[in-house]
Amino acid sequence: MEFIVNFLQNSVAYIVPMIVLLGLLIFVHELGHFLVAKYYKVRVEVFSLGFGPKLFKFKRGDTVYAISAIPLGGYVKMFGDDPTADVASEHRAYSFTHKPVGQRIAVVLAGPLMNLFFAIVLFTGVAAIGEQALAPKLGDLEPTSAAYSAGLRADDTVVSVANEPVKTWDEMQKAIEKNADRSVSLVVDRGGKQETLQVTPKLAANKNVLSWDRQVGEVDGLNYSSRASIVGVATPDALAAKDGLKTGDIIKSVNGTEVTKWREFVDQLAKNASASTINLEVQRGVLDDNNTEMKLTDAKVTLNVPATAKNQSGEEIAKSLGIEFPELYLRTVVKDSPAEAAGLKKGDRIVSINGQGMSSFEQVSNMIRAAGQTQGEAKDAKASPLNVVVMREGKEVATTVAPNAQQRMNNNGREERRFEIGISPLLVEAPPQTIQLASSNPIEALQRGVSQTVKWTNLTVLSFVRLFQNEVSPKNIGGFLSIGQMAKKSWQIGPSQFLNVMAIISINLFILNLLPVPVLDGGHLVFYTIEALRGAPLSMRKMEIAQQVGLVLLLGLMVFALFNDFSRILN
Repeated sequence: MEFIVNFLQNSVAYIVPMIVLLGLLIFVHELGHFLVAKYYKVRVEVFSLGFGPKLFKFKRGDTVYAISAIPLGGYVKMFGDDPTADVASEHRAYSFTHKPVGQRIAVVLAGPLMNLFFAIVLFTGVAAIGEQALAPKLGDLEPTSAAYSAGLRADDTVVSVANEPVKTWDEMQKAIEKNADRSVSLVVDRGGKQETLQVTPKLAANKNVLSWDRQVGEVDGLNYSSRASIVGVATPDALAAKDGLKTGDIIKSVNGTEVTKWREFVDQLAKNASASTINLEVQRGVLDDNNTEMKLTDAKVTLNVPATAKNQSGEEIAKSLGIEFPELYLRTVVKDSPAEAAGLKKGDRIVSINGQGMSSFEQVSNMIRAAGQTQGEAKDAKASPLNVVVMREGKEVATTVAPNAQQRMNNNGREERRFEIGISPLLVEAPPQTIQLASSNPIEALQRGVSQTVKWTNLTVLSFVRLFQNEVSPKNIGGFLSIGQMAKKSWQIGPSQFLNVMAIISINLFILNLLPVPVLDGGHLVFYTIEALRGAPLSMRKMEIAQQVGLVLLLGLMVFALFNDFSRILN
């Protein structure tokens, strides 16, 4: 019952942004059909947004304009669009069916093309208003990575790649990808000073499944993500615990200096090591069982610094205080999971699995997955039980957990079968740095609008290709609920994000409507193209069968998309 109430409440929040988004896209699509039909002097009888009973209508000239009850599409009803109807000779000049085949193709093609042109308008508007983009600023770098070995460091901002200026992370990535196995110069801004480094991107398999390039240049370890300033406290007897710091606290400032990343936190500990106390501002509540809406509370903590800390690094000071990076602490234990059955709890720190000490959550995940690797691909295959030791309130607790197999979506949109126990780590990423991109010049804004439209059209086509190649799971197909979720989230973020989502969906409508499926515009284009080539239309019987098949396919796709939507919500 609680799920149903929450679902209904959330559904109401989707309605307004979804109606605005879909209403505009449907209007633009049908307007394309309408305008070209009127241009060729076809009599348009009905222009309707929505299907079913008409909620509002008025007539102007030959056309009834209406808003109908079911807001899941729209239609333009043209005089003479039924090829079986008998049209008097004096009215054939206004009949759609009696227009030359080239004009009929233009009328049908106009709807999808209007969606494409509308995407250009929307993206141009976004370019003029301004939007957030990832800055080419580096996050945490592993000391063993190629990026670190090349001299790159966290917080470096890449200014140019191979003498090509870059403003965004995306531009930097593309410049690196096209320079595989070639030594290129990277100019970085480090603390206000520019340095030039030589980097050789290695040719590697492209991790982005939505790219035509199977292999691209890659610098191992290059990333923009940074670990947030959230802490674990080793034991109740730790110095930090006695001073009031708790596992899951998010450090907001150290002696008045704002921090958002773990590395910033430990740097500030080192800078303030000579002080006898360090004042922290924190937010807490991440691990609170009653905090279902993640509302955090502010708190202040004063740490008493040991005298031995003066000559230590930030990491050493944190360790002496009993403060740890929290990735081995459990943030969630899924209800009815093997972990819950074994008695694992939020805040537990994983010490060892099968007697092997754990140093990272990646190591934990690998141990869990390895427990099922020898069990085959059978759906009922069982993984070997794991002996897990956790630290809880300063005491070690041992338990046995039997992982179970789950179908999960990986980062490339493909389903994979893997063994899990139902836990997630207290591992949070700090917000990456963004920049505001805005074009005050209308020509520049239009150029960006066109380039963004080309980019997303390419990605949409490629997603269909990868879907048919079975490289992307069909479970990624979403329906109206998915559109509602995207509309709601983007609406809450702001106009630029909402217009971006609208433009992307408009491009999807452009591509979908051109698919050669009867009942879609693409199916009609196939019929008219055959008619143009052979000089005569297909027989009514063949077109009727094709329309029926197309309708079944379309309804099946809608049901499948809706099933995916509900599955996503339930999970």
